[in-house]
Amino acid sequence: MSPEDLTDLKYAKSLLENPGFAARIINLIGKPIEKGFELLPEKWSTVVNKAARVSLKKALTVVVTTLGTSGGRSSDIMHKILVSVSGAGGGAFGLPALALELPISTTIMLRSIADIARSEGEDLNDPHVKIECIQVFALGGSSKNDDASETGYFAVRTALARTVSDAAQHIASKGLTRESAPVLLRLISRVSSRFGVVVSEKVAAQAIPLIGAAGGALINSLFIDHFQDVARGHFIIRRLEKRYGENEVRKQYRRV
Repeated sequence: MSPEDLTDLKYAKSLLENPGFAARIINLIGKPIEKGFELLPEKWSTVVNKAARVSLKKALTVVVTTLGTSGGRSSDIMHKILVSVSGAGGGAFGLPALALELPISTTIMLRSIADIARSEGEDLNDPHVKIECIQVFALGGSSKNDDASETGYFAVRTALARTVSDAAQHIASKGLTRESAPVLLRLISRVSSRFGVVVSEKVAAQAIPLIGAAGGALINSLFIDHFQDVARGHFIIRRLEKRYGENEVRKQYRRV
């Protein structure tokens, strides 16, 4: 691996292994995230999980190819501003607004993820790349069902590999018009179980008194920061895998 690519690999690993979303929130508001969980109403997790699934299903139908095919720098700041505006509304109205705010935020973040993928040389006309963009939402969060064999960046990718491949083949042959197909619902279920953890942390932070609309904007800024970092790291890794092979990149990833 060339020195330049090794530097890119180190950068990707630093992004993928940065403190999680909850840690970023604590650094911002200076309070344990558990305080927010205690303030949420009964059965709030049902609302969050449903909103996460619906948001991913809607995001899956977004036509990301309007951004072009490859090359160019990504518009990270523009997408961050849009998500922050969306978060301001969610912060002002609390949990009831989640069903409206989260699909909007998720769709904007998916466009940002796709934009980052394009900037790293991915062809957004490729169905597999579209699914890789959705997969970023799973790479950016843990699941309560995780065990020792399903933690870490490459472990999660391996666990999702068959579902990702099946979904990409479905889109290649039948397009995105049948998003209720079992293979796509299976993908959404697998991804939402991990994405929902990060969403729960976001909702808990916004439940803390004095956060409000301004805090909602800040929380959403961290929200998209988190997934932009994961997306950048993921698509750098994919770029290097195309050049050196997956096994070599994994080996070097463990070493750096």
